[in-house]
Amino acid sequence: MTKELRIIDFMGVRHYTSALSIIIVIISLASLAINGLKLGLDFTGGTQLELLFDRPADLDNIRGVLEKEELKSPVAVLFGSDQEVMIRTQDQMKVKAQEKLTTQIAALGSGAALEGIERPARELEGFADTLVIANVSAEALQQKALFSPETYGRVEYQTREGKTLVVVENSIDSVYLRQIIADIEQATGAKIQLRSSEFVGPQIGDELRDQGGLGMLVAFALVFLYVAVQFQWKFSTGAIIGLVHDVIVTLGFFAFFHWDFDLTVLAAILALIGYSINDTIVIYDRIRENFRILRKTDPHEVINISITQTLGRTIMTSASVFIVLFCLYFIAGEVLQGFALALIIGIVAGTYSSVYICANITAALGITKEDLMPKAKAEDGTELDEIP
Repeated sequence: MTKELRIIDFMGVRHYTSALSIIIVIISLASLAINGLKLGLDFTGGTQLELLFDRPADLDNIRGVLEKEELKSPVAVLFGSDQEVMIRTQDQMKVKAQEKLTTQIAALGSGAALEGIERPARELEGFADTLVIANVSAEALQQKALFSPETYGRVEYQTREGKTLVVVENSIDSVYLRQIIADIEQATGAKIQLRSSEFVGPQIGDELRDQGGLGMLVAFALVFLYVAVQFQWKFSTGAIIGLVHDVIVTLGFFAFFHWDFDLTVLAAILALIGYSINDTIVIYDRIRENFRILRKTDPHEVINISITQTLGRTIMTSASVFIVLFCLYFIAGEVLQGFALALIIGIVAGTYSSVYICANITAALGITKEDLMPKAKAEDGTELDEIP
């Protein structure tokens, strides 16, 4: 004898869950409006360094050096192994190097100032930067050893319109970068090899942001069309509202806690849309089947029965995904923590919305068995108004 399924009255608490959802969405929107998203390097532009240490890296000391340099939003994380470190900052190395040189030259006194950085003349092949310095002579700069050959390579001094031109072989950003690496070596006692240094321009960051937002809108539109074709427009409306809820809540968490939002988190948001709609469609499919079978049952009761029947599948699927995500969060390293965290929050919101938002909205729109029954056709192929 099979045990009779105990039907859970999900629709009986729909007013409370609707109020809870509205409150959470309002808080999330307020966090987004007030705090905004803490955009990562992918969207803002900046510099990314990959360093290889000869021993396990001391992240605390590395972060201390980066904070001492007053870099903008510096991040130091392990990737690959405990000897490989990725450093990301929204600052451009050339800009920071210019700021530091400006301070050093101004300290010479007598109104000395760095007025700009130019590209070297064509005849000066092999040189990287030309520094235009006012109110200080070449002899004074040489006496102060501000541009030593050990640091800047070959150095040429010229005069133009009463200003001193200092032409250096090593670019000022490479010099500044080597100085940061030297400071990290001193702080950690390790030898460091620079594996790569990449710069992401703000224009590329803007394009990534715009393309990511467009991708999300296209995903919403395609989901609406798919559910409308496979089910009915009332189901589509519920599905889209549920997806918007999931995305807003996930983004709200990142805004409220000032977590970094980068391309991995955006990828998690897009993956969340696919996961959440899959869970919703499973419930919708059962609702459609039960509407055709339980024709005399109240619509709310049909929805309760359908959600109860799929509840075991929903719990098992979410639990299996959570196991993977928790492994990613705690084991895979800090690089993937944002991705895993966004999916953990999103799947909790998505499971909740599939049960209490999507089905609730569909019921509120007055779904009936007539909406889901196939239309009967007359002999001439036209649809009849009523189902026999």
